[in-house]
Amino acid sequence: MESLTTPNSILRRQHIQNFSEASELEPHWGYAYRVVPCTNDPGSCAYLDVVYESHDLGMLYTGIFWATVLGILLLWGIGRRPPPNDPPTKFPLPLLPRHHLLHPPPPPPHRPLKSIFGHTTRLQLLILAVLTSYLTIWSFVGIVYGKWVTPIKGQPAHIVNTRTSLGPWADRVGVLAYALTPLSVLFAARESILSSITGVPYTSFMFLHKWTGYIILAQSILHTLGWVLVEGWLYQPQPDVWNKWVAQEYAIWGFVALGLLILIWICSFQWVIKNVTGYEFFRKAHYVMAMVYIGALIGHWEELQCFLVPGIVLWVVDRGARLVRMGMLHSGYQRKEGRWGFSSATAEAKLWKDDRFGDVVRLDFDHAQSPWKIGQHFFLCFTEGSIWQSHPFTPLSLPQADQFGGVRHSYIFRAKGGETKKIAKVLEENLKEAKEGGKTTTNVVLQGPYGEDIAEGLTRDVNVLCVAGGTGITYVLPVLLRLARERMNTNRKMELVWAVKRRQDLEWVGAELEELRRLGAPHGLQVRIFVTAEENAGVTEVGTKAGDEKTEGDVDSKSVQSASAGSDQSQNQRPDVNVAVNEFVANVVQGPTQVFGSGPPSMITELREAVAQRNSGSKVWKGEERFDVRLVCDDRLEW
Repeated sequence: MESLTTPNSILRRQHIQNFSEASELEPHWGYAYRVVPCTNDPGSCAYLDVVYESHDLGMLYTGIFWATVLGILLLWGIGRRPPPNDPPTKFPLPLLPRHHLLHPPPPPPHRPLKSIFGHTTRLQLLILAVLTSYLTIWSFVGIVYGKWVTPIKGQPAHIVNTRTSLGPWADRVGVLAYALTPLSVLFAARESILSSITGVPYTSFMFLHKWTGYIILAQSILHTLGWVLVEGWLYQPQPDVWNKWVAQEYAIWGFVALGLLILIWICSFQWVIKNVTGYEFFRKAHYVMAMVYIGALIGHWEELQCFLVPGIVLWVVDRGARLVRMGMLHSGYQRKEGRWGFSSATAEAKLWKDDRFGDVVRLDFDHAQSPWKIGQHFFLCFTEGSIWQSHPFTPLSLPQADQFGGVRHSYIFRAKGGETKKIAKVLEENLKEAKEGGKTTTNVVLQGPYGEDIAEGLTRDVNVLCVAGGTGITYVLPVLLRLARERMNTNRKMELVWAVKRRQDLEWVGAELEELRRLGAPHGLQVRIFVTAEENAGVTEVGTKAGDEKTEGDVDSKSVQSASAGSDQSQNQRPDVNVAVNEFVANVVQGPTQVFGSGPPSMITELREAVAQRNSGSKVWKGEERFDVRLVCDDRLEW
């Protein structure tokens, strides 16, 4: 109990209590103090009992919620990798969820919500459903539902207050919205604690960040609507009660917070981002509005800032870690300048003009750093554009350091709009003045690497199928380059299926294709290239002829060099991903299969469906390991 000398700052938001008649104050974590004993009428006292008991249980339930989240993370972190000396398990149980949950949602007419959830998997929807169900349970349990009609001092007998459990329930929903805030920030962090614990890259949590935000929005609307009905309708006399309530500072901050949350929601629509704000403005505005929103929440109910301050701290730590990582990557002794300090990387750039589909740019440079892992990506900031914008790109080069400690970076991106389009125009202008083979340079600043090692666990018995569309080749190409340099395994099957718009697009990775042609042939590597947007039909045999005078890396669109010495072909049609996966698995001699995919969302959705169908726990149990098929795709969600 607290004495009556308690500062006035904690006596605000008095609810319906009369503090002037209090003999003692009873503290309740996260809520206003309770007057003890209750000096109101019996109905109001019974209602206050429900209010405070419901709130106390709500705080307990938020503790249980966070204990559940932390417990899951702890068990995941401990159990995600077996002991290093244990042999790999052949038990087919992991294939069962992979078979059923890797699928996208059922196709139409059974998937009317595809426009809402987009290209997602059943597992992501299952996690969202479990989270929503869990929060729904805590929203209703432990509340005594009832109605109390109470008199009002100084008012006629027919003017009464109607007190219901709507108020306690609205408070419960609001508390849960506060409790979800730091989890939403965790889901959005690039320097992700969740990724460190689970091994799942930060990009895989973006779906949950988005939908956790939607849940918080729904909870906030329900919380506000509940108290608007209470203060504007159930409590009397009106409009006096409403006018007095809505003028209070905490109520004003509550409406400000809800308005900001709705604005964040509207600005997150793809149509708004594409046609009104642009992605970079949305991203920066999202940061600012989110932090102001959290500040408004503290102004609304500072007793619950125990949930909000950690959210701010997590965001500040994430942003600070990015700056530190960037500084460490670019600071040190600069060999070219012969000095110590911060220096951007100078990249050699090459441009392929394409007015129909968007220009394509390739960047190559060496940078002194530790090698990254295959599949990891960097955020590139182009100093000739805007220093406030950066974009994620996956290096297509193998992460290997030379004798001077430099690592070769090579990137390919299509400049469709925004910052990349601006850089393409700058490079085009520079190329007009260039005199050396149509190449120029541009300065870039790196942040990273981010993501996981997608080639981890690729033992010599694992068969590899790579499926790529367009510039998605950068994600899968390093895997094949690494395998081609390893000791040969005649029983391993390797294949690349790549869809491009034009034959000329093969020039993007001409040197890498030539290396695969030389090193991949002994491994039996097969490459199938599909040209999807040119008029000439038919199948063209590709390969390097004897006596060809092309230099290494030079690719002619009429006589395409491929990465194989066998039955490779260039086809004028879109690849049937399901057929490609089926044929590959059917021709596997032994061992499990790993599929790497990168390309348009529609291609990845088809690839998930095909891989899910090929998994069979019963067949693996009988010794047919080829039906143990694992997918690693460019959203970095691993299975």
